[in-house]
Amino acid sequence: MAADEKAQAKTEQAKGKVKETAGRAVGNERLTAEGRADQVQGDARQAKEKVKDVFKD
Repeated sequence: MAADEKAQAKTEQAKGKVKETAGRAVGNERLTAEGRADQVQGDARQAKEKVKDVFKD
């Protein structure tokens, strides 16, 4: 399960970066904000997994 969560976090971060870049390219502030939000969500998921790894050992 942890590997799935880590992969999902990386996917969210990448998807967010693409959305943010696309939003900036076309001048769409909403898309840019959605991209940043996706990145933050991915960062949070990744942080949660790192904490779980620390307590797992």
